[in-house]
Amino acid sequence: MKKLPLYILLTAAAVAMVYPLLWLVGASFKSNDEIFSSAWFLPRSFDLSVYARAWRTVTPYSMGHYFLNTFLIIIPKTVFAVVSSVLVAYGFARFDFPLKRLFFALLMGSMFMPAIVTVMPLYMLWSRLGLHDTYVPLTLPALFAAEGAFVFMLVQFFRGVPREFDEAARIDGCGSLRLLVYILVPCIRPVIVSITVFTFLWTMNDFLTPLIMISSVEKYPLSLILRLSADSTGDGYEQRKIIAMSVIGLIPSVAVFAAAQKKFISGITAGGLSG
Repeated sequence: MKKLPLYILLTAAAVAMVYPLLWLVGASFKSNDEIFSSAWFLPRSFDLSVYARAWRTVTPYSMGHYFLNTFLIIIPKTVFAVVSSVLVAYGFARFDFPLKRLFFALLMGSMFMPAIVTVMPLYMLWSRLGLHDTYVPLTLPALFAAEGAFVFMLVQFFRGVPREFDEAARIDGCGSLRLLVYILVPCIRPVIVSITVFTFLWTMNDFLTPLIMISSVEKYPLSLILRLSADSTGDGYEQRKIIAMSVIGLIPSVAVFAAAQKKFISGITAGGLSG
């Protein structure tokens, strides 16, 4: 009974955090009048046809087409980000080379540079290379460990893995690459999962970069088609259709986070002792 107030407080906090998502789902069935007249999430009636209309979008293509476009960006970008960040962090954490401190300081300094500063130079670069309106500008930078925060996280995890693991592996004949793949990567699995989830969510939610780099509607990812649908007046400002599209677009993010949450919240100790 002593913990009852704590349980009540935690339950209230959980409801407060989950309620906006419940309201979003409920609002997808509401008329415009209901949406703006009540904060209660339950609608007066449920009409699933709104999701069929939302799936068709306001363009000649369905949401399935835009899901495919989105995953054509997310999958290579996530793979590139994980592989490049692991390799760069491995170099900083386990090897000594000239100007190592300077390069690491420059990489960390890139974390403080506002992304908006690089938008115009990158646009000019990719345009002159003839790669504007392709997915290359959205995926290729990840191949070069573009996210300094990921490298920093990985370096800290690598430093937490005892060097005795390296010595034992080298005695058994492991080279540097096999040591990384078979010994160190299983030890840092939690942070790799975190990087994967972060990259997935950030790319899924990215609006500005695709807006600048992609000009063809048929190549739009979900974030742009949601904005395009919100600007459209063809459906008489049917708010629930836009909300239904948002609910559909949330499904992959929620599914990925739900599937990866155990590893996502795992600590360095669990990561170093598992595998």
